[in-house]
Amino acid sequence: MDQLKPGPANSTPLTPIGFLGRAATIYGDCPSVVYNSRTYTWSETHERCIRVASSLVSLGIKRGQVVSVVCPNVPAMYEAHFAVPMAGAVLNTINLRLDARTISILLHHSESKLILVDYQSASLVLEALSLFPPNSQLPRLVLIADDGDSSSIPPNFHCSYEALVETGDPCFKWIRPQSDFDPISLNYTSGTTSSPKGVVHCHRGIFTITVDSLIEWSVPKEPVYLWTLPMFHANGWSFPWGMAAVGGTNICLRKFDAAVVYSAIRKYKVTHMCGAPVVLNMISSFPLNEPLQYPVRILTAGAPPPAPILFRTESLGFVVSHGYGLTETAGLVVCCTWKNDWNKLPATERARLKSRQGVGSIGMAEVDVVEPETGVSVKSDGKTLGEVVLKGACVMLGYLKDPQGTAKCTKNGWFYTGDVAVMHPDGYLEIKDRSKDVIISGGENLSSVEVESVLYTHPAVNEAAVVARPDEFWGETPCAFVSLKVDAKGKTEEKDVIDFCRGKLPKYMVPKTVVIKDELPKTSTGKIQKYLLREMAKSLGPSKVSRL
Repeated sequence: MDQLKPGPANSTPLTPIGFLGRAATIYGDCPSVVYNSRTYTWSETHERCIRVASSLVSLGIKRGQVVSVVCPNVPAMYEAHFAVPMAGAVLNTINLRLDARTISILLHHSESKLILVDYQSASLVLEALSLFPPNSQLPRLVLIADDGDSSSIPPNFHCSYEALVETGDPCFKWIRPQSDFDPISLNYTSGTTSSPKGVVHCHRGIFTITVDSLIEWSVPKEPVYLWTLPMFHANGWSFPWGMAAVGGTNICLRKFDAAVVYSAIRKYKVTHMCGAPVVLNMISSFPLNEPLQYPVRILTAGAPPPAPILFRTESLGFVVSHGYGLTETAGLVVCCTWKNDWNKLPATERARLKSRQGVGSIGMAEVDVVEPETGVSVKSDGKTLGEVVLKGACVMLGYLKDPQGTAKCTKNGWFYTGDVAVMHPDGYLEIKDRSKDVIISGGENLSSVEVESVLYTHPAVNEAAVVARPDEFWGETPCAFVSLKVDAKGKTEEKDVIDFCRGKLPKYMVPKTVVIKDELPKTSTGKIQKYLLREMAKSLGPSKVSRL
């Protein structure tokens, strides 16, 4: 047997891009993407993606170059998940909620060659490009007009997105990866100003997480999927590719609230949706005129959802699945896989079990909770804290242009997540805390260090530390503890600090709470004791600030 070797017939690189052609063959006349009054079939979506890929190549996009997208959940965003890799390029979806300064840093760091820009974000991206260093090569801009209206193209834009579709070759042979490990996507973990963390995933990893997620969630053929999860969040947990694999109908929403979600569920007979716990809170707090006519399945992840919210959501007729993942894993790799025997338990106990993150998905080689310094597994007692470590095909290739950062989190054959958890006796893990510098607010990951760096630029601030405060709606929001300089005491108030941050940070990163103290607690070596501040923030109770 050792004479048998891989060859062209059995070693074609794995890629999720092939799911689209298969969908066009099997589900050609079935709806693929629905947005407002437009409905595309899988045959049409396949051809549109081929045409866009052809146009990108005609514009000079080469294998391995980055194409960025600044866009909400509209058809062009969905199509980009296939069209960009079909051109051999690397897809970079950018959080459109970031400010121009941060977007500028990410575009420059990624060396993006072309940007697909939604018309509502055009001025934002133009401002971001104006902040590029002098003599930098600027990427080309393509405008995504709402409902395909491309009658007027602003200055500085090359063409409209629909022009890429119209002029592209429908017979274009899309560019397959040369290796499983060719990059397919680049996602930034947050808008970090000093050292952007660009997560690079390969075709093999995305293929694995896509199939893995469909199996773990038991997604059937031809589901109706409502896009309440932004596709710029870790590529929508890889479900853009997953929906093609099962011939699903993608219901696209530019914006949504609880009323829009319930209206879409009724109108399109939605079967599946994803979202952060804040989405669960939103829909479970909305007064229903009539109950759901059938179960709707929701997959949630992010900050651990409180058991009461899970209970409330399921009481309305939703079936909630809970999991854990990171941008570095391209989707959920630890899931609270449900056991039929648990259905016999009281509702409160079911909600408690479901709030745990669970066990490694079948696509992961190993998942463990270890003592960070020794790498030894912690006791499975539900009490001993350790760090979550992962090993599997869908772990990232690494951080772009950051070999030190990559080496720091990938050691001893494991990916160290920085997340703190316990392992229960039944083998299910439960996240107890996150790495100290990360706050998850409404599904958005933000760095407390970045917020602190802005606070320290306030002329009155002497010391600053930012931690998470529980929030009834967002799950968590930034809570800043500051001490003031001697000459500023009595002159600077909490509101002054918040207003200062509003002018320098994206809205979701602005502290919702500021606590002014005479001095911040420190260790004997002068290090601020954040664990004490976290307890103080919790003691304030859940924030009830404005949701806007």
